[in-house]
Amino acid sequence: NTVVRESSGINAEYGGDFMSRFCSNLDIGHKAQTVATAVARQAVDLDIVAGKVPVTVAAAAIYFTCLAMDIDKSAKDIGDVAGVAETTIKQTFRAMYPSRDKLFPSDFVPKVNLDNIAAK
Repeated sequence: NTVVRESSGINAEYGGDFMSRFCSNLDIGHKAQTVATAVARQAVDLDIVAGKVPVTVAAAAIYFTCLAMDIDKSAKDIGDVAGVAETTIKQTFRAMYPSRDKLFPSDFVPKVNLDNIAAK
């Protein structure tokens, strides 16, 4: 039960001002925010990011979404806004990447082939 409660708390945080503030400060738009929020939630639900703090998961989800949507934001750009080290974002992205087919919403059409993206 403890794990479920922690997971629910993390999910609630992704839906609130937390993700919204980062995306707004990065000027990446509502669609990207919606996708990044879904990616973060799925990563938590699938237990891909166990042990990572919510801010790190959010930053990595934004980074992954920007890569998928071909939005020009580096891990450093995102890290500066989120207060997360660039290397931590890339490390978390690498943990998420093998599950890429499960993380994005079913109706999401990436602008690039997800099998070919790599951390910038």
